[in-house]
Formats: sequence, C-alpha cells, structure tokens
Amino acid sequence: MEYIEVSARTVDDAITEALIKLGATSDQIEYEVIEKGSTGFLGIARKDAVIKVRKKYSVEGDITEFLQKIFAAMDLKVEIIIEKAEDGNTYNVELKGDDMGILIGKRGQTLDSLQYLANLAVNKNSEEYIKVKIDTEDYRKRRKETLENLAKNIAYKVKRTKRPVSLEPMNPFERRVIHSALQNDKFVTTHSEGEEPYRHVVVTLKRDRER
Repeated sequence: MEYIEVSARTVDDAITEALIKLGATSDQIEYEVIEKGSTGFLGIARKDAVIKVRKKYSVEGDITEFLQKIFAAMDLKVEIIIEKAEDGNTYNVELKGDDMGILIGKRGQTLDSLQYLANLAVNKNSEEYIKVKIDTEDYRKRRKETLENLAKNIAYKVKRTKRPVSLEPMNPFERRVIHSALQNDKFVTTHSEGEEPYRHVVVTLKRDRER
C-alpha cells in the first residue's frame, strides 16, 4: 500500500487521524515523521505535525484491498471475510452481500475469474506461493454436490447403453470432481480430452478403455 501524508496539531493527533482514514489499529501501520510541528510563539507561526503513513503489508490486507477496488468499480457492497488455513499458505475468502449471483456468474465463471485475478495480485507481492480460494453462498460446495450427482447419473447411462458419454467443457476443478466421484467405480472410467477452454471429461466402460 502506498504512503499517505497526514497533518494535525501534533504527531499523536496525526497518527489518530491516519488510523481513522486507513481503518486500522496502531499495530497495523508504519509511519515516518516528516515534520514534528511546533506551537510557535503565542500561537504565531504555528506548524502542524506531518507524518507519512501506510498500512503494514499483510496477505489479508493485500487480498482485501484488491477485492475492494473491484467491488467499488462494480458498485457492489460486499463483506469480505478471510480465514487463514492450517497449511499457512492458503487463504479462504468468503464474500457476503445482497446480490452475490453477479459474482458467481454462469457456472461459477465470474467467481473463478475473480479467484484467478486475486491469486495473481497477491503472489506479485509474495516471496512464497500463496493460494487464495474465493467462495460465496456455499457455491463451490453446492456445485461439487451437483457434479457428483451428474457423474453418478452419467455412469449409470454408460453402463446401461454401453456407450461412452462426453460431458460439457469444464474447468480443472470441475473435471477433478468428476474423476474423483467415479475413480472407485468397478465398471466405468474417466479421462479428459481436448484443449482449454474446451477440455472435457469422457466417461467410458472400463473394458472399452482397456481396448
């Protein structure tokens, strides 16, 4: 985050004003005193104190700042809740608001794009790889359940018709869900075909695949 200049009667007053402007606590900022300020003689030639201040870098702050800029441009009011995962390098971001369907988009494409851009933005400033996962209204959980049910239905169809079935193009996460859902099936197997963004899963009988 860039430094901002804040002036007030005293350095302490300037720090207080900076905390309000940045929405931060005293342990979350770093500052440099440019002008200590002076009371002058009988109030004459008084000088305000001037400080240069910014928020200390944090991954959570970086994620929040990036997303807030996007939501401001979209004129959306969104609550951003960030939780650091146990592995230390993954940050789970939950978005809350009145109209989250806009952020989900068709089959989660907008949400995926937002997550992709957030990962790029955060890792630009990080020495080690940081993974940002973004979700809203439990969309990813609901989508996973939908795909697992789809996989079982397609597997049943392949067993019944003895013909392979090609699914619609999916992103890597969705393809993994399909593969995982059917990996222990005794009669069918899965593989991916095609190039992004048209790569898709094909479900076939195991004996056909072996041939």
